[in-house]
Amino acid sequence: MILQTMLSNKINSKLLIKATLLVGFISFTFSNANAQEIIQDDVPQVETTKDTIVKKTRIKADGVAAVVGDYIILESDLDREIAQLEAQGADLKGFSRCELFGSLLESKLYAHQAIQDSVLVNELYIKSRTEQQIQGILAQTKGDMQGLLDFYKKDSEQALREEMDEINKNQYLAQEMQNKVTGDIEVTPEEVRTFFNDIPEDERPIFGTELKLAQIVIIPEVTEESKQAVIDKLKGFKTDIEENGSSFTTKVLFYTEDSASKSTGGKYTLNRNQPRMVKEFRDVAFSMQEGEISEPFETDFGYHIILLEKIRGQEYDVRHILIRPELTQEAIKKAKDQIDEVRAKIVDGSITFAEAAREFSDEEETKYEGGQMTNPTTQDFNFELTRMEPELYAQIQNLKDGEISEVLQDEDRVNRIKFKILTVTDRIDDHKADFAQDYLKIKELALQDKQVDAVAKWQKKTIEETYIKINGEYRDCDFQGNWLKK
Repeated sequence: MILQTMLSNKINSKLLIKATLLVGFISFTFSNANAQEIIQDDVPQVETTKDTIVKKTRIKADGVAAVVGDYIILESDLDREIAQLEAQGADLKGFSRCELFGSLLESKLYAHQAIQDSVLVNELYIKSRTEQQIQGILAQTKGDMQGLLDFYKKDSEQALREEMDEINKNQYLAQEMQNKVTGDIEVTPEEVRTFFNDIPEDERPIFGTELKLAQIVIIPEVTEESKQAVIDKLKGFKTDIEENGSSFTTKVLFYTEDSASKSTGGKYTLNRNQPRMVKEFRDVAFSMQEGEISEPFETDFGYHIILLEKIRGQEYDVRHILIRPELTQEAIKKAKDQIDEVRAKIVDGSITFAEAAREFSDEEETKYEGGQMTNPTTQDFNFELTRMEPELYAQIQNLKDGEISEVLQDEDRVNRIKFKILTVTDRIDDHKADFAQDYLKIKELALQDKQVDAVAKWQKKTIEETYIKINGEYRDCDFQGNWLKK
């Protein structure tokens, strides 16, 4: 038994299951495989065998499964969670129904206690979250609002929004309460050492192979002519709307390159106290008057014009059109030729990879580190091979240490085309945990262990102080917490 197994009874049941369930209810998108498939209202009764979920054909009438403080959990709440998670391809093997139900109890306990502790709810965040979720689902179902209403058994979009607001509010309260319990917990170096030394030698974890990667990125340069063409086009839109009464929303639908807001007519709600868009966008929006259309302006994403529709205190309702300048074939070829030349110089030893990155790379985040890439998950330079993003893994899987990749064409949310070369600067083969070498990973495990202990103590105390009633078959569950108050 290695360390991950040793900790799983604590961490997985309290954190992993909870995280899995929180994904389920409102982020459901009718399944990737069949975007129009709707789960039927009658959900088959789900019963458990040891560590697995088994469906039976018997249909059970809905009823109150539990009460936690001010919250009621219906039988159908858990059935729907399971059905939706399975529709999204979640692997529930190994999770019993009792474990999944226990995680719902925990979420309601957090939310109930958050209200008792007067945790403030960020209403703007709740509304924004609901809007993002609805638009995300509609984007994947080709705008099928009626299908969305049918799935949630709602008569109107307003009723759906109200229910989703309430769900988001409860999740927000639960998350804020969890943060309140664990947010200030830290581990000292001595606690990390003690945690590590308490693990028997033969149970210490095996950490997978890790790589340190570096890259050089060359981005084709946009010509001044291309920029001016976009500016002129957006100025034409502004004139047509102001002088001829053309519809801003119609122009969004035909011309904007912001796919995320196209279905809503380019609409965003900004708040002065909560930055959402890039600074340049906010600065323009917050300087405008209601009904005004901005002059074209530039951000990293391209050129925009904004229509300010409504000011409600700190909130600004805006619509925008985004157009990105065209890249000429000459600019693309010039960038490709440049990175070919840089690669040739590195390969023949005229310059090191790190020197070339600092001199030639267009990627500000990596060039001053000699091209060294930062793992976005861990914020260090190590990439664990088995947890690497598939696209990045495909690009480096055959590279030997110190070898330079072929030139790769890539893209990101800002650049439609960019060229890059990669190299492996260091490799740490899979190995048994070593305190000095793996200190940051061990520290993270020690912190998780301490947080879980704090949650367990808080949960035990709060269960004792909260009205809780478990009904029916769930009274036979072997819960980790004393939910039955035996």
